[in-house]
Amino acid sequence: MHSHSVVEAGKHQSLQVKVKRPPLYLLIPAIAVSVCMIIPLLYLFLRAGQAQPDQLLELVFRPRNFQLLLNTLALTGGVLVICTFLALPLAWLVTRSDIRAKRLLTILAVVPLAVPGYVMAYALLGVGGNLGVLSQVFGIQVQNISGYWGAVWALALYTFPYIFLNLRAALLGLDSSLEESAQSLGYSRVEVFRKIMLPHLMPALLAGYMVVGLYVLGDFGAVALMRYEAFSYAIYTQYSGAFDRIYAAWLSIMLLALAASFLVMEAYLLKRKRLASVGSGVSRPAAPQYLGKLAVPAWIYVGFVFSASIGLPVAMLSYWIIVVPPDVSVFLQVPWTFLRSAAAAAPAAVLAAVMALPVCYLSVRYPSRLTSAIERSTYIGYALPPLTLALAMVFFALQTAYIFYQTLGLLIFAWTLATLALAMGPIRSAIIQTRPNTEEAAYSLGYGPVSTFFHVVFPRLRRGILASLALVFLFCMKELPITFLLAPTGYSTLAVTVFSRTSEGMMAEAAPFAAAIVLFSSLSVGMVLNREKIKGGQ
Repeated sequence: MHSHSVVEAGKHQSLQVKVKRPPLYLLIPAIAVSVCMIIPLLYLFLRAGQAQPDQLLELVFRPRNFQLLLNTLALTGGVLVICTFLALPLAWLVTRSDIRAKRLLTILAVVPLAVPGYVMAYALLGVGGNLGVLSQVFGIQVQNISGYWGAVWALALYTFPYIFLNLRAALLGLDSSLEESAQSLGYSRVEVFRKIMLPHLMPALLAGYMVVGLYVLGDFGAVALMRYEAFSYAIYTQYSGAFDRIYAAWLSIMLLALAASFLVMEAYLLKRKRLASVGSGVSRPAAPQYLGKLAVPAWIYVGFVFSASIGLPVAMLSYWIIVVPPDVSVFLQVPWTFLRSAAAAAPAAVLAAVMALPVCYLSVRYPSRLTSAIERSTYIGYALPPLTLALAMVFFALQTAYIFYQTLGLLIFAWTLATLALAMGPIRSAIIQTRPNTEEAAYSLGYGPVSTFFHVVFPRLRRGILASLALVFLFCMKELPITFLLAPTGYSTLAVTVFSRTSEGMMAEAAPFAAAIVLFSSLSVGMVLNREKIKGGQ
C-alpha cells in the first residue's frame, strides 16, 4: 500500500513537472524575441572589431575620447544636481508642509514631461540672441543660451519630474515616527532632514537618478541643438559628417560601458542600504508642518520652478505662433507630418505588444531561469543609449539585411526594440491579475491552447495590451535620436521637423510642430498621473 502511494506520488510529481514545462508555441517566439534584442549588441561589436590592432589603440586612446567622457559626466552631474534642486523641495512641500493646492502643484510638477528635451532647448534658444524674444519685444540684448549650461537646463527642466515622483512616493511611505523620535531627542528640522529623512530617501533618489542619468547619456536633441560635445553628439557627427563608422562604433561602446557602470553603481549602493523598519505596527502619515515665515519663499520657489519648466516653453511657442506666426502653409503641414509620424508609431506599438505577449506569459506562468533570462533580455533595447541602438541597426542592415537599409521597416523595428520593456509592464501586470484556474477550467471543457487564449486569456489582457500600445505609441511619436538616424530620406516626423528647423534657426517655422508634440505628449503625462493615482490632499 505504501509503495503504491509512493508510485502514485511520483507519477503526480512527474506530471506536475511536465505541466510546468513551457510549450514550444510560446517558447520559440519568446526565444526569437530574445535573439532580436541581442542583434544590436552583436552587430555593434562586430563592426567595432573590424578595426586593425594599431588602429584600435589609436581609436580607443584618443585624447578627444577622454574629453568626451569628462563632458558627458559633467553634463550628467549638472543635470542631476539641478533636478535635485527642483524636485526635492517640491516633493517635501506637497507631502510634508501645509502649503495649499497640493494636488494642483503635484499635477503641475509632472506636466514638464510633456515638453521633450529638444523642445525645451528650442524654448531656451528662443530667449536670447538678436532674433530672440528679449531682443525683439523688450529690446534687451542677452547672449544666446547654449553650450554646457543650455544643455543642462534644457534636460533638467524636462527630466526633474522623474525624480519628483520617486521622492514623493518615498516621502508618503516614510514612517513619521522616525522624525518625531528625532525631534523629541532635540534634533532641529534641518538635522532631522539631513540625518533621518535623507538617508531613507536615498533609494528613491538613486532610482530617479538612474532614469534621468540614462536619459541624459543617450540624449541627442538637446545636446546637438546646444552644440555641446558629449558622446551622443560625437557619435552622430562621426557617423554622418566624418563617415568614420568604426570610430562611431567604438564611441557607442564607450557610451554603453558608461551606462552599464551607472547600473552597476546603483545596484551596489542599493545593496548596502538597510532601511526597513524593524518595529511593530504600521507607519503613520506625518502631520503637515507649518511653514510660517517660509510660506512666501516657498511660493517664490514654486513660481520659479513652474515658470521655467512650463511657462517658458508655453510663452516661447505662443510668441512664435501668435505674435510672429509663420506662413499658413507651415500650419497646413502639421496634420500631414503628424499622420506620417503616427503611420510609423502605430505598427511599432502593435509589434512591441505582440513580441511582449509570449515573453510576459512565459515569465508569469512558467517561471524558470530560462524564462527569466528571456525576460531580462527585453530590457537591453531600453537600456541602450538610443544613438547606440540606431547605429547598431545601421550595421545590421548594411551587413545582413541591406534591403532594409534606410527603410521605414528598419525604423519601426528599432523603435520596437527600444520600447519592448515599456510594452511588457502593463501586459505582465494583466497576466499576473488573471487567475490560472480560469485557463484550467477552459482546458477541462475541451478548449485547446489557442482557443483558450483567445476566449479566456485575451479578454482579460485587453486593458494591459491597450496600455502597452498607448505607451509605445506615445514614445515613438516624440522620439528623436533613432528617428534622425534611421528614418528614410525625406521621411520627416514631428520630432525631426522641430529639430531640423530649430538647428537652422527657423524658430517660427518649428513652433507649430513643437506645439503639436507638446499637446500630444500631454496624453503621456495624463497616463503618468493616472498610473500614479494622485489624490487630493497629498
